[in-house]
Amino acid sequence: MAFLTEQVPARGVPQAVLAEGVAGVRRVVAANPGPMTYHGTNTYLIDTADGLVVLDPGPDDAAHVAAVIAATGGKVAYILLSHTHRDHLGATAALRAATGAPTAGYRISGDADFVPDIPLDDGDEIAGLVAVHTPGHASDHLCFARSDGVLFSADHVMAWSTSVVSPPGGDMGAYFASLRRLLTREDGVYLAGHGPALTSPTGFVRDLLTHRVMREGAIAAALRDGPADTFALMDRLYSKLDPLLRRAAERNVLAHLLKLQAEGRARQEGALWLAA
Repeated sequence: MAFLTEQVPARGVPQAVLAEGVAGVRRVVAANPGPMTYHGTNTYLIDTADGLVVLDPGPDDAAHVAAVIAATGGKVAYILLSHTHRDHLGATAALRAATGAPTAGYRISGDADFVPDIPLDDGDEIAGLVAVHTPGHASDHLCFARSDGVLFSADHVMAWSTSVVSPPGGDMGAYFASLRRLLTREDGVYLAGHGPALTSPTGFVRDLLTHRVMREGAIAAALRDGPADTFALMDRLYSKLDPLLRRAAERNVLAHLLKLQAEGRARQEGALWLAA
């Protein structure tokens, strides 16, 4: 697949999103770079008729919270969560305490310690943003759609990389279904949880789905050669991968195996997986 890159963004300052058709959106990129987060988590500041909305406060980092408060002047209408992974959720409590803004996220939280003030279901609207439930990367994952064709795609679709699907919160069958759902939509720009904007996203989403289908086919073929555990399958299929990403790749393999099992195409015996 062809992925996008961008220069390391400035830290602690809001930046306009430089993509055609995107207005009223800035981002503050958290200083949590890494192999799973690229340059860091994008915290979006979105102008709406109801006031300023903060989408994904970011990691639990005092400097990042201070930067978001400075950028908003402490006047925030809502704090939205795409999902409850710590690199998106961590700063939520501090930002809520500083601004008094209510939180909104999927009605069934993926984090036992977080309950949104405003529970959202698929299709609910808040501040002109429509929640689109896209489980797969996380069970509580939401994208948020504007009527002008901008979709805040969070970690479901990112231009710089594929997403990790790590059970039990991650579900490969749901991820496939969520990708197919986006292919039925007509959004023109995706703003992801990490990395740059993605314009003309339909082809990219189609390539993501094709990539996953091919990976699943390779796993199924490997099982037909004989029993294997998740590490052996990962080592066979991802032998050239950066060592820092091999653990995540093994989680993806497990997610594919669980999908194959649910479909009656694989079975598990202890630590080994076999073709069904």
